[in-house]
Amino acid sequence: MLFLVRMDVRIPHDLPLEQVNDIKAREKAYSQDLQRDGRWQSIWRVVGEYANYSVFDVASNDELHELLQGLPLFPYMDIQVTPLARHPSAI
Repeated sequence: MLFLVRMDVRIPHDLPLEQVNDIKAREKAYSQDLQRDGRWQSIWRVVGEYANYSVFDVASNDELHELLQGLPLFPYMDIQVTPLARHPSAI
């Protein structure tokens, strides 16, 4: 199942820099592992924002929910999920 996911990150300004850097390092490692195994198919930065659009290919809604909840930045994100279906004109 394919999903388009928009993630807007809102890290509190009073969070200590060391903690922010640790969270970002763990986030990068986690997301790259998911990209390597094919479940996180692509990630695109939104210009001028701390946000991204990503495409996930997972077996179920529950699996996507688990993956998103596992993101170290999850507590600081607003997430919008759009299920995708193949378009009949796609080649």
